[in-house]
Amino acid sequence: MTTAADPRSRLRRPLWAGRNYSLLTAAAFITSLGSQGALIAAAFAVIETGGDGGDVGLVAAARTLPLVLFLLIGGAVADRLPRHRVMVAANALNCLSQAAFAALVLAGEPRLWQMMLLTALGGTGQAFFSPAAEGMLMSSVEGEQAGRAFAVFRMAMQGAGLGGAALGGAMVAVVGPGWVLAADAAAFALAGALRAFLDVSHIPARGRGGGVLADLREGWREVSGRPWLWGIVLQFSIANAVVAAADAVYGPLVARDHLGGPGPWGLALGFFGAGTVAGAVVMTRWKPRRLLFAGTLCVFPLALPSAALAVPVPVGVLCAVMFLTGVTLEVFGVSWMTALHQEIPEDKLSRVSAYDWFGSVAMVPLATALAGPAESAFGRTAALWGCAALVVLVTAAVLCVPEVRGLTRRTRVTRRGPADGAADEPEEDAGREDTAGAEAGREDMAGAETGPGRR
Repeated sequence: MTTAADPRSRLRRPLWAGRNYSLLTAAAFITSLGSQGALIAAAFAVIETGGDGGDVGLVAAARTLPLVLFLLIGGAVADRLPRHRVMVAANALNCLSQAAFAALVLAGEPRLWQMMLLTALGGTGQAFFSPAAEGMLMSSVEGEQAGRAFAVFRMAMQGAGLGGAALGGAMVAVVGPGWVLAADAAAFALAGALRAFLDVSHIPARGRGGGVLADLREGWREVSGRPWLWGIVLQFSIANAVVAAADAVYGPLVARDHLGGPGPWGLALGFFGAGTVAGAVVMTRWKPRRLLFAGTLCVFPLALPSAALAVPVPVGVLCAVMFLTGVTLEVFGVSWMTALHQEIPEDKLSRVSAYDWFGSVAMVPLATALAGPAESAFGRTAALWGCAALVVLVTAAVLCVPEVRGLTRRTRVTRRGPADGAADEPEEDAGREDTAGAEAGREDMAGAETGPGRR
């Protein structure tokens, strides 16, 4: 038996960090650590075989295309089958594809089509994994500590991503990209093993229903019936696209011409990553009452990096801007996860998450493809100012949605019942304003991994 003063009591995990949550956080940390290094390794694997920037782009696109194509199907499957099985199967596919990629690189000179095929398999696995993972994480947390739980989860992921990028870059330089890809395959295997121990007995079994198309229609009704939800998904479909164009295309060019090369640009990106970790730390303590209003206000600084590159500002100022952007974007990310956790029924979490992910990535390939022509037509500076202006405009527009301004954090709720739609009334719904799009009496369910990059 221990007392409050006993040092051993401080080693206990908090009450909100249950078994499933702890397994999910540990697995996400492992895969984030490996995947960030693998992104760098894949690019250098292409370059070392004589590929150019266009070939690197083709391999990256080969991952994005199946992600866009299969995300919605992945969401429907994850709400139909036990989510942990979908996650483990996706991790197995990622493990095998990365292991084959590593073997090709270590064995000699892999061909471009082989690298594209294996990368596409990895993107397919991610399309099924991400909605299942969001639904599983949301169902692993409940109560008023959900926001803190999501903040800690995101802090672990962002910290692992930051460390993984640095470690991966160093490993590529020392041992070569093949071994980094092999390490990523091992990370997927370990994470999949952890996720196999997840307990899904608390998730009600779904009743018999229609097929995948019926599931997708039902998920779309959940999204389209909530103006705050589809408004923010639409906002980030545009914001993510223009920010991706600025970061992936214009940023390296500005760094080459004005900042001293790739080193300063990598440093600035590192400061952004550090900012996301700091933002997650802030959100372990701060619980804004009007969570979507506070979170959306914190999206405005997402325009600052594009504006800073348009000037362009000195490296030190750019690093400060990137750090601030990371902090504020993480405030939005935790607030968004908390809103989904609070408002979406458990049996539809993965489908709603799939629509969220789809909106976040669907326009990114188009924006990056159009970045070059836009620079030729308007000039790089004007294109960057355009990116910044679009972020401001879509963020201001979503603040015009009453539910975004009015949706408030609930303090105590009970779980939704079985998937037949029955639900108990909340024991307490203190501090929540009635809004047209946020239905009264909806129960708190549970929380998610986030959309790519931004959330």
